[in-house]
Amino acid sequence: MSLLKRFGGSLLSSILLLSLLSTPPAANALSPFLQREATQWAHVYAAAGNAKVQSAGAPVAKLDAKSKFIVNYRNFPKWAERDFQIAVEIWSHHFASSVPITIEASWSRSSSSEILGSARPGSFFSDFDKSPDPSLWYPSALANAIAGKDLDTTESEMIIQVNSLADWNTTNDGLSYPNKYDLKSVFLHEMGHGLGFLSAASYDSFLGFGYIDEPTPFDAYVQVEDGRRLSDLPSPSLELGEAITGRLFWSGALGVAANNGVKPLLYTPSEFDEGSSVSHLDEATFADSTLEAMMTPSLSAGEIFREPGPLMLAMMEDMRRKPPAGVAVGLPSEVRNPKALVGDGSAIITFDPSANARTAQISSYTVRNLRTNQVKSASTSPIIFTGLKNGNSYPFSIIASNSNGSSIPVVTNNVTPQASWRITNADGKSSGKEVVSTSFNGKPLLAYIDAVSGDLKIGMWNGRIWITKTVDGAGGSAGKTSLPITGALSVCVNGSGTTQVLHIFYADGTDKDLRYAKFDGKSFSYDLVDGNGSVINDYEDPIRIRTASDVSVSSACVASASGIQVFYRDESQGILLGAVKSNMSKTWNYELVDGDRKTDGRTTGDVAFHLDAIFDGKTSYVLYDSVLTLNQKKERTSGEVRLATRTSFSATGWVYKTLEPATASTPMSGFDIALGKSAKGITAAWMSASSSTLPLADNVRWQLVSKPSPVATATTYGYGKPSARISTDGSMIAFNCEGRLCSIDISKATPKVGFVLASEDPDEISSTWVVVNRVKYLVAGINGQLAMLRP
Repeated sequence: MSLLKRFGGSLLSSILLLSLLSTPPAANALSPFLQREATQWAHVYAAAGNAKVQSAGAPVAKLDAKSKFIVNYRNFPKWAERDFQIAVEIWSHHFASSVPITIEASWSRSSSSEILGSARPGSFFSDFDKSPDPSLWYPSALANAIAGKDLDTTESEMIIQVNSLADWNTTNDGLSYPNKYDLKSVFLHEMGHGLGFLSAASYDSFLGFGYIDEPTPFDAYVQVEDGRRLSDLPSPSLELGEAITGRLFWSGALGVAANNGVKPLLYTPSEFDEGSSVSHLDEATFADSTLEAMMTPSLSAGEIFREPGPLMLAMMEDMRRKPPAGVAVGLPSEVRNPKALVGDGSAIITFDPSANARTAQISSYTVRNLRTNQVKSASTSPIIFTGLKNGNSYPFSIIASNSNGSSIPVVTNNVTPQASWRITNADGKSSGKEVVSTSFNGKPLLAYIDAVSGDLKIGMWNGRIWITKTVDGAGGSAGKTSLPITGALSVCVNGSGTTQVLHIFYADGTDKDLRYAKFDGKSFSYDLVDGNGSVINDYEDPIRIRTASDVSVSSACVASASGIQVFYRDESQGILLGAVKSNMSKTWNYELVDGDRKTDGRTTGDVAFHLDAIFDGKTSYVLYDSVLTLNQKKERTSGEVRLATRTSFSATGWVYKTLEPATASTPMSGFDIALGKSAKGITAAWMSASSSTLPLADNVRWQLVSKPSPVATATTYGYGKPSARISTDGSMIAFNCEGRLCSIDISKATPKVGFVLASEDPDEISSTWVVVNRVKYLVAGINGQLAMLRP
């Protein structure tokens, strides 16, 4: 279980005690709330049948807008943008919010040809100011509307994906055609899901278990036939599995009234359909209703909707109100997956709620330090104990309580707190959201991105201090941009002695282009590598040209005496691209490295979400992940770690190897990857998940790839599950461990996992290794500052 984001209030204060930063973080005026990533998608499917055209309602031009929507389009044709803007205007007159609603809209192939469109919220929020029910998880747009403020200014409120291959009506004429699908109707439908018409229910088809671990306000109004709330059924359980494949009804007073006093029936086929079941009105009941069929799970060719129906709008209004409380039934069962995690003079106690948490209406969880007898209570995990002695071992017990009594105590593992690494400041004025390193002209160099300003900076060590320069993001001429720099950051160096050339690759968050800055030690020159082409270069096209794809996700480069190579993910098509510029050329030559076919050692996986590259003087190594399958929540269910090598610039010179294939015991590998060079050679590092921990990783792995070597593994029990952000220098590995930083010393015969730092920063922590004055440091963005850490 990963630690949830919580902002403000007592938890922030507790975590601050774990931080050893020499300067305090910036003040945070936000009220306490919990935030979790949204992975639950809802779809609308293409269907045959008779087309229905909804009659036009009141002209929207005569209605006052109640909200403002901002759409960021990715690869959308202009005609599709026009249809989307019509849907946006319609919803702006029906959904009330003082907070602008940003939508990320992508035009690409869907995972199934039958899917016309998919949507999910940006995040879910709980226990925020003015929340009607603090135990429920409200989607971003609805949470912001209720709170009256933007709870997360860094992300969009809604994500919508449209199947670019569907048979759309591209004319914008608003007419019905028997063999064409109306895109505006799909947008109206999917925006409804993004605004809150969405259940958190999922189903295990093998065991028959149903799951609703974090219920939405939609779930709180869904009832089984005997009147019990769906969100109060035990999770996971067969009972819940039977409920979500049986008959379910909406119980909200406004929705019932809008349906002529009858509880509206929801769509629950006997075979659970991820992305459709529960989150729609019943197809058979409402299919012939031109007013309410918009929120049924399928859209027929020629079918047109012009606005959300009265029933849907009433249900949306129900979700802004506090649902009736459930009744506590029986005693709570014991909590699940109890763990005690290492901290500095502290321990973090995490657990999953009792399986019957909502049936029992649990009021609190109580944790006892069995060594000191100290007791703490809270309504959610995690619970933090401070004031412990480093080096001492502590076990903890956890009980759940309700109005009827308490559960059986569950005892955690023993945990031994450890001292955090010492911290010194590298750049107190930059957040270091992304940070990479190299050696330039014989001295360490850092390249990093400040999330606040959107600037790309470098820090050069002069023997005493870091000398910083702003590379890009602050605007200017000669190829610089004023757009915020967001990612795809990589650096490499060629040349010799003190006349080396530094190459930096990075991306902006608006145009999604891959940018390039070259530094000769005195001045910078700039170029656009890719992403600014006139059209998307299709993955099946053997002739590679500059593309119009989103190339802002990941990059890695290698430089040699022969020239420069950069590799990067094409987000629009899920492939790994490369651009090469030899010393004899003035232009970039493009290639497709992997992800296009399952021949010649290649893969058809969705590749290079994470990417690294290194050069050993002869061979170029490119390490990347390959996602093979996703579930309906868009969670990765199988994937591999792959390595491509070559000794030339030839596009046909690649040799491919799968370092860790997907197996029944280890279905998913990757999560993040890293390459490092040591005296032993080139080492690759990554994370893997067992079948029991999907979609989360549970171990760190590494392999010496420059010579035949076995894969080594370290478990992180007691430190927390490894998550994104891994870095290595070939002898040490740093990685995020449930929102914190941990390390593994792989130079020893017996590798040792250690605790680096507990930080109150809830986001992923980027890190890199440098040697400064013969001392090795881990550099990371901590508390809005770029910091250096050592044991």
